[in-house]
Amino acid sequence: MTDQARPEADEPSVAIDGLWEAYRTRNRLGFRRRGREHWAIRGLDLAVPRSHVLGIIGSNGSGKTTLLQVVAGVLPPTRGALTVRGRVGSLVELSAGFHRDLTGRENLMIGGVLLGLDRDEIHRRHDDIIAFSGLDPEALDWPLAAYSAGMGLRLGFSLVVHTEPDVLLVDEVLAVGDEAFRRQCIERVEALRDGGTSVMLVSHDLELIVSHCDSVLVLSAGEAVFLGDPVAAVAHHLAAPADAGDEVPASEQAMYQGSWRVQASRRRRGVA
Repeated sequence: MTDQARPEADEPSVAIDGLWEAYRTRNRLGFRRRGREHWAIRGLDLAVPRSHVLGIIGSNGSGKTTLLQVVAGVLPPTRGALTVRGRVGSLVELSAGFHRDLTGRENLMIGGVLLGLDRDEIHRRHDDIIAFSGLDPEALDWPLAAYSAGMGLRLGFSLVVHTEPDVLLVDEVLAVGDEAFRRQCIERVEALRDGGTSVMLVSHDLELIVSHCDSVLVLSAGEAVFLGDPVAAVAHHLAAPADAGDEVPASEQAMYQGSWRVQASRRRRGVA
């Protein structure tokens, strides 16, 4: 259920109670109806308060993207209850809401309407969206098929954050952008959080998770195995990989352990 009213200060923006989400796989003849069920989310309880950044980590296939798709309303819950209060801005896929044959300007109009803005609101915010994206005005008249992945990210992210969402969903898309725009995006996310927006951030960038999240959920095979302090959550993820046989790469562990931002966060939180 989605409630368009902005959440009160004491109400969570996202409330999940006993969520189960299933996919039906295809059988050997290619039919879904007779295939077995695969449970991507298993009995999840979660509340995300206002002005809060929740990081979500776990190995591939642990249910991170499925969770965001359910919160975004793309997938209906198979079982359980879901309440989302306010407007949702979703960056689960770079191409969501965009058409590759339309120009950047045309996609801004269509994407803005799909995100809940009316035409007047889109026109009022048009210049701010373009300025934030940093795209050449001439590029806005190109078809989206001519855009690089980074250019598509700039356009999509700029549009979503200028809808002033109450809930912002981000799934690994920041890995596509260049470093300067990535910092700009993170600063904007923090500004939205300070303004009351709840953020659910999926990333394999553990340094980003520790540095910018208020709490972290660790998923394993669709189940919540840890929820709490970012440093402790990342340590749990590194020590006990989410899925058997899917070890955390040594390079990822080394990058995380050697980060000065992570060390500073450990000292700030009093974690050895």
